[in-house]
Amino acid sequence: MKTSLIIVESPAKVKTIKKFLSSSYKVEASMGHIRDLPKSQLGIDIENNFEPKYITIRGKGEITDKLRKEAKNCDKVYLATDPDREGEAISWHLANILNLNTREVSRIEFNEITKSAVTKALKNPRKLNFNLIDAQQARRVLDRLVGYKISPLLWKKVKKGLSAGRVQSVAVRLICDREDEIRTFVPREYWTLAAKLNDPDTRKSFDAKFFGTENEKIEISSESEMEKILEALKGAKYTVKRIKTGEKRRNSPNPFITSTLQQEAYRKLGFTAKRTMMVAQQLYEGVDIKGEGTLGLVTYIRTDSVRISEEAKKDAAGYIMNKYGKSFLGGEIKQNKSGKKVQDAHEAIRPTSVYREPESIKDSLDKEQYKLYKLIWERYVASQMQAAVFDTVTADIEANGYIFKAYGSILKFPGFMSVYKESSDEKEEEEISLPRLTEGQLLKLKKLEHKQHFTEPPLRYTEATLVKILEEKGIGRPSTYAPIISTILARGYVIRDKKFLVPTDLGEKVTGIMKEYFSDIVDAEFTANMEGKLDNIEEGEKDWVHVIREFYGPFEKTLKSAEEKVGKIKIQDEVSDVVCEFCGRNMVYKQGRFGKFLACPGFPNCRNTKAIVESTGISCPNCTGELIARRTKKGRKFYGCSKYPECSFVIWDEPVAEKCPECGSLIVKKYNKKGFEYKCINEACGYKRSDNNEVK
Repeated sequence: MKTSLIIVESPAKVKTIKKFLSSSYKVEASMGHIRDLPKSQLGIDIENNFEPKYITIRGKGEITDKLRKEAKNCDKVYLATDPDREGEAISWHLANILNLNTREVSRIEFNEITKSAVTKALKNPRKLNFNLIDAQQARRVLDRLVGYKISPLLWKKVKKGLSAGRVQSVAVRLICDREDEIRTFVPREYWTLAAKLNDPDTRKSFDAKFFGTENEKIEISSESEMEKILEALKGAKYTVKRIKTGEKRRNSPNPFITSTLQQEAYRKLGFTAKRTMMVAQQLYEGVDIKGEGTLGLVTYIRTDSVRISEEAKKDAAGYIMNKYGKSFLGGEIKQNKSGKKVQDAHEAIRPTSVYREPESIKDSLDKEQYKLYKLIWERYVASQMQAAVFDTVTADIEANGYIFKAYGSILKFPGFMSVYKESSDEKEEEEISLPRLTEGQLLKLKKLEHKQHFTEPPLRYTEATLVKILEEKGIGRPSTYAPIISTILARGYVIRDKKFLVPTDLGEKVTGIMKEYFSDIVDAEFTANMEGKLDNIEEGEKDWVHVIREFYGPFEKTLKSAEEKVGKIKIQDEVSDVVCEFCGRNMVYKQGRFGKFLACPGFPNCRNTKAIVESTGISCPNCTGELIARRTKKGRKFYGCSKYPECSFVIWDEPVAEKCPECGSLIVKKYNKKGFEYKCINEACGYKRSDNNEVK
């Protein structure tokens, strides 16, 4: 009996694929990359057309020997690594290590790990795609040149352990630039005016916002301007001047690509980009489903294409027809908004079977797997459904020559919203019902509400908004977003503050060096153009060596100049008033991966460190202690009693110095995507307020 060997990347895939095939097939895992550039040296022969010097990765010797042995004992070898640049390069490295003919190798790929997809792939093997391999190799060489040439300079001029990267340095710059915007922001005063009106016929009240006059919109920028308008409105009659009705459609969202999955998982589930990709990988490679065995639940998770296969569309249409009816069918896939080229080799992220509803397999998934699968499933089904339709009404209300506008919106047809509501970094739209008004109708003024406001600086980036801006600017690829964020956090260039990414002093100083001496490397447009050239290599339009040579010439000159001009940069540690109990020195503040901590300046002779205790000045509700801020090992802030372990009171939300007016319990500041609200910790009470207005 003839036997075939299939090589995939992970043991999880092995388990899933074995279930689909007969005993004539052996399935083994390479455990990712087999070969790579050496860590101890540059590993690139610059004088010889930038030829990479690949070596077998340390610790992969046993795996390599096993694969060689299995390949010798089999009649056919199929290379079934991931369907992208990285996967193609791994297949090429495997072919070289196993002494296979790289021009005749049977390369197979599948976008989902299902029986039909694997069987189809085995029937349609192909040769290795050297354009893909060259594109991956070019990226690897570029990243190595930038990292291994600039990083030693940073070690020498700033401190050891630092790194620069072709994409990571741009990401840090974006975060630092946003911080500069916030620091230099000058608030602008503005005022709002709203009329609370009453329909005498129905006695229903509603709000109308000040617009201006019939001819122009008026921005109220000072108290004196507001007083002038209020004076003019004294004794005014409020008459419905114009009614306009209409219809508004909210289109269904596209199915997920890598970046939008990371953004939405962060907003809806609180998952970091790294966590999202880890859980998504599990769903892709296979999960043991009760009664069915190990199944791949979603399609390939590294993609920037919103394309859906015709077969998948038909399945979704059948499901929607049966579940919701014909009127709900009809989602249209919109093209990606970013200007970069889309790699359309595989589909958007979707469930491998739309009929495998999240609730039906909930018992087979852990909590995180279930949440993410449900998110992917709902988004996909929604993408194949009709738009939601709202009835809208706008009323122009005239008072002494001024116009107020009232707006109403009522959901008429739910469409995709029956399944899924897309989250946003902006305030969500709410349904507003207006009374049935008629033109010429006289309304009763209950009160005028005017408020002073000041414009606010732009928000710091969250992981979701950083991924979004990287994608919009064409920086990086789907596979790079999560590692980028992990790297800049690990290097101490950025820290998390609640949900926001904040640059450290180190991050700003290193970015300052990069902006002054390596302006191209941290220029978003330059980096995006380089991504475009890598895409050109993949499409066979450019030679990879030419692209590298074109980059390296100017880069080498810049590097030499920087080595001469960059002076030694000293990052001074902030001295605290806390005395080290071992050596008597005043301890200093250090920046770690999870925020600040205290360390003895006598290191390495004295290695004493302490957590920073942040006082809140708020009494513990359970004893006479004080609530203090602490951090978990993973850096998440919480608040606990200073008398721990005698008192074990602990909360995640920030306490405030006031008591609940209803029951006298502690009030906390609870953050959400709309900002924050104040809430009583006593669940039985239920008191909360937002924007200084009580809400029950």
